[in-house]
Amino acid sequence: MIKREVRHTVPGCGRLGGDGWWAPRGGCRAAPATDQGRFFGMSDGHRHNVAPVSTGKGSVFAAWEQFVQGEDHVRGVRPEVLLSWHRCRERYRVDPHLTEAPRAAARSDHSLEQDVVFTQLGGLAAGVAREVEGRNGIVTVADATGRILATWGDQATVARAADANLATWSCWSESTAGTNGMGTALETHGPVLIRGAEHWCQAFHGWACAGIAVRDVVTREPIAVLNISCWRTPLPEVTGRWLSHAVAQTQGALKGRARESAAELIAAFAQAKGRGITAVAAVDTGGKVVIADERAGLLMGVPADTPAVEPAIRWHTCLPDLIRVAVYATARAEKDPDWVGSTQVYTHLADEPSPVAIRPVFFAGQLAGHLIVLGASDDGHPLPAGAPTIPSDMPMRRVVAVRGDRMVLLRLPEVCFAESDGNDVWLFTDQGRLRAASPGLDKLAGELGDAGFLRVHRRYVVNLSRIREIERGFKNELFLVMDGSTNDVVPVSRRNTPAVRDALGL
Repeated sequence: MIKREVRHTVPGCGRLGGDGWWAPRGGCRAAPATDQGRFFGMSDGHRHNVAPVSTGKGSVFAAWEQFVQGEDHVRGVRPEVLLSWHRCRERYRVDPHLTEAPRAAARSDHSLEQDVVFTQLGGLAAGVAREVEGRNGIVTVADATGRILATWGDQATVARAADANLATWSCWSESTAGTNGMGTALETHGPVLIRGAEHWCQAFHGWACAGIAVRDVVTREPIAVLNISCWRTPLPEVTGRWLSHAVAQTQGALKGRARESAAELIAAFAQAKGRGITAVAAVDTGGKVVIADERAGLLMGVPADTPAVEPAIRWHTCLPDLIRVAVYATARAEKDPDWVGSTQVYTHLADEPSPVAIRPVFFAGQLAGHLIVLGASDDGHPLPAGAPTIPSDMPMRRVVAVRGDRMVLLRLPEVCFAESDGNDVWLFTDQGRLRAASPGLDKLAGELGDAGFLRVHRRYVVNLSRIREIERGFKNELFLVMDGSTNDVVPVSRRNTPAVRDALGL
């Protein structure tokens, strides 16, 4: 498992020590910590180390030359950068000899909430720009597509940046401009540092840039990205703190908005219950459950009448189809506020699909989430086959874990994945990391194989409904980004890759 943070951790292999070096366990090879981790202040109290920008004479440039010529096994490149290079070369097919970023599409679909985020970031960016003007630096704010909305900096650097279209209304997503601070931050979770020859396009090797994305606190989808770039000059040592502070402020406002939306969903739920409606639940725009009554809680595998207001700790339903329905309904309702829908989903209590009615709930003109009534249809639009229904005979089973002297009974949706450590099995759950009561990963994989869990590696079993993203590695191996508060990444072995692709429909 790889902790998907700037401070990387690989259980069973080693940890990032206070001196900024890998401390190996079990014969793992030691390697220096990434400059990105040091730069963003993820080591101990040491000073941030920001080396001068390489313009193409070091080992990274040599690795870049080999990689653009088709070589897969290159040395001296940080893993997060190499993953980005793979995306640029194989998925997006970006020309590494591109000399400027393309112009962005003129169409804008920004919501009011997104506009508020852009405005807040703009005010913060203008303040930071005064600090980098003397360092050949500029500050940019871009939207979720990588389109630059505004640029700040001294006139000379702004003019130089414009030569590469590092300017307003150009597009700096990875799919158009390759590895760069803005585009790569939109692809990953956490701050990103890209310097010199780490950029995919050679024309941008003279720049050092650091970016961080602001993400929706409910869906985790990117809304905007804040970026600082310096021309042939090291980034200020406090850049990481600037970016983190700016995002923390903006995320704080989004969390407040999410709590207010949850309160509106709970009020709509109470009104539905007052009208005698049963088997009703309120879900947010990402399909996580805010509150459910006793019948809906039983069907969805979540606690009954237990509000979950905080976006980070909402309930995960054991019905993946219902999550897909909610996500589909979100996309429709954002375009048509009058939209309502109905479909059918399979539950673990019946052999036949049950009808489901979906009605959006709005708060101050913005979509807060949906009321979902199980066992009832609606006069609204039927959902198409794009919201699939998959038969499931999943029984209401529990996984038993141990915490101190107590046995903990976990619902299956609470378990994100399991990792073996010798004879012990550790469960990564919504309640934290717990040791499984039964030893042996083989036994756990066999017991849960028909309940949506899959063996993906000799050391890992994952809950398929908790996979949030998929990344491809250096040799086309897969990494699963799990849906949890710690942003864990689980590797997929080559032997298990075909089964994972089949299970996920890849």
